Amino acid sequence: QVQLVESGGGSVQAGGSLRLSCAASGYTYSINCMSWFRQAPRKEREGVAGICTGGGTYYADSVKGRFTISQDSAETTLYLRMNSLKPEDTAMYYCAAGPGGYWAQSYNYKYWGQGTQVTVSS
Repeated sequence: QVQLVESGGGSVQAGGSLRLSCAASGYTYSINCMSWFRQAPRKEREGVAGICTGGGTYYADSVKGRFTISQDSAETTLYLRMNSLKPEDTAMYYCAAGPGGYWAQSYNYKYWGQGTQVTVSS
């Protein structure tokens, strides 16, 4: 089993920045990809950014150039630096971990965190 705990959400004004963290523990050797997803009210969950073993990083078009995904050297803590935040970035953000596959497909992830809320006001 793998446990994921997110932190770092909050409320900011448009144009502001936040950094989300996700600490992984347990049998992390089984993880090849870790990603951030988000879900806004009345919308489907969507992939925001992902990082896989070997260093490949992936971003949704809506966040390219504004968000940066990274990991610590032990690959047990996942980060998401969010700059130039927009009201449409408001959502619950989830950390996910899994063995691999297309990074933006939620069914490829076996483990999920409880989520952290990000609210961006105009």
